[in-house]
Amino acid sequence: MTVRNAQIAAVFDEIADLLELQGANPFRVRAYRNAARTLEAWPEEMAEWATQGRDFDALPGIGKDLAGKIGEILQRGTCAQLDRLRAQFPRGITDLLQVPGLGPRRVHALYHELGIRTPAQLLDAARAGRIRTLPGFGQASERRIAEAVAGHLERSTRWPIAHVASDVEALLAHLRAAPGVSEAMVAGSYRRRRDTVGDVDILVAAPPGHALADRLQSFDQVARVLAHGSTRASVVLRNGLQVDLRVVRPESFGAALVYFTGSKAHNIVLRGIARARRLKINEYGVYRTGGRGAGTRIAGETEASVYAAIGLPYIPPELREDHGEIEAAREGRLPVLVERADLRGDLHAHTDASDGHESLERMAQAAREAGLEYLAITDHSAGLKIAHGLDARRLLAQCEAIDRLNAGLRGITLLKGIEVEILPDGRLDLPDDVLARLDLVVGAVHSAFDLPRAKQTARILRAMDHPHFSILAHPNGRLFGTRGPCDVDMERIVRHARERGCALELNSQPERLDLFDLQCRMARDAGVPIAISSDAHRGADFRWLQYGVDQARRGWLEKGDVLNALPLGRLWKWLAATRTPGC
Repeated sequence: MTVRNAQIAAVFDEIADLLELQGANPFRVRAYRNAARTLEAWPEEMAEWATQGRDFDALPGIGKDLAGKIGEILQRGTCAQLDRLRAQFPRGITDLLQVPGLGPRRVHALYHELGIRTPAQLLDAARAGRIRTLPGFGQASERRIAEAVAGHLERSTRWPIAHVASDVEALLAHLRAAPGVSEAMVAGSYRRRRDTVGDVDILVAAPPGHALADRLQSFDQVARVLAHGSTRASVVLRNGLQVDLRVVRPESFGAALVYFTGSKAHNIVLRGIARARRLKINEYGVYRTGGRGAGTRIAGETEASVYAAIGLPYIPPELREDHGEIEAAREGRLPVLVERADLRGDLHAHTDASDGHESLERMAQAAREAGLEYLAITDHSAGLKIAHGLDARRLLAQCEAIDRLNAGLRGITLLKGIEVEILPDGRLDLPDDVLARLDLVVGAVHSAFDLPRAKQTARILRAMDHPHFSILAHPNGRLFGTRGPCDVDMERIVRHARERGCALELNSQPERLDLFDLQCRMARDAGVPIAISSDAHRGADFRWLQYGVDQARRGWLEKGDVLNALPLGRLWKWLAATRTPGC
């Protein structure tokens, strides 16, 4: 079995979880967390490095000890340290750490005082009123825990799309290499590029009689076979993801792709249009249902032929949610969706000056290699102490370093910025005279996530009114599996951004993907520009921009709606305009 980077990262994350529960040194815990993030983002598989004899400690932030553990995990799928830690705790207790609002101390108390080992047991205890009896808890915190764990249990059946992408793409390549396969594509929510997926549907076009279920079963990440047939098969991968395979004849591939891509609501509308034209659409094609030629198949080989048969242009998969795309198609108003190649720059990235992992020079080089023309360096401000944020002195020194570097750079320009803390009262975490010296100011909430809706919204509106404010970062503040979105009035924030003349960010980090798709569309309709940003902490993270573009496409964004699709000269003018309050 080939062990992939994501599996090595999962081992390191579990070690970090168990070390936290043990009360280990925070720097030791952070080393494992950082190693996991490095491996998740690294574009080359460590299994390939092993066959090439390359040293794992060449990875940023990976020393001899962690390098040795990578080698051990590649051989065994786990490591001795994780085995030892698991023996000290009940199976599955680390799932409690994924519940928003529960840290290691609280999990420790819940386990030792109430014997709670799983999220389901935690929900039962909260509903029974047992948690409020513990020191440090109360009725209000018990209610918040019940809400958080209920949401966690609902979300835990879905995976962020980026977390399954490497396995899905590897499986596709495995199936495409089979003799007789003319096409193989992923359908379902994965193809519509939803931010999370519950399972994966794969369609393969091949003549009858090909043993593609056997081919699926031979994929090295398959853990369990659920069904095995000539045209259908289902397996569960080692990461827990269920994959359903359907084999169709090449002449029906387009119809099957429309049918299984969905969404269900979109397909219902298509079938209604077909009925009005005395046609029937199913996964095999488009057929006449009345008059001369009833039962004749008239389309199905391609998706475009299916849509054309009912009088519609091709509709991109990201739009197929029954959110007005049918009407727009009929009226010739479908958007020309933004593409990754449209992005000229990135307006949110970190270096090793705060919580990033690479230098200014390396981030500039990586951005250029990713095809970008400009990059804003936006390290954290000092208020985010866990990220070793920059105070005024260190920020101004970084600005000087950027000026020196720009003088010798070719093919990339660095912008001077900051990801400044929005304090609970809406003030920004740096003096005005310092912020005035930057090219852009990205404001972000990293604390007091549980403020009431009115106060949280007012906090953000006040920050946006600051004369140097440029972009609101990850506006909802969510982290998949860790923290739900803040309770904010997004309609009011979008309206205020339009009035103020600032932008909203669509953060492409796989754990965020924030703004949400419908909020992107709300901003687009209001004329508020969106910055699709990577929030990169290392050079490899620029590949995350594609996930942000996917989310933007679901939000109907075109190139003209995206701030960092502007050439640098026009971006400078836009940034200068944001300096005038009320513009």
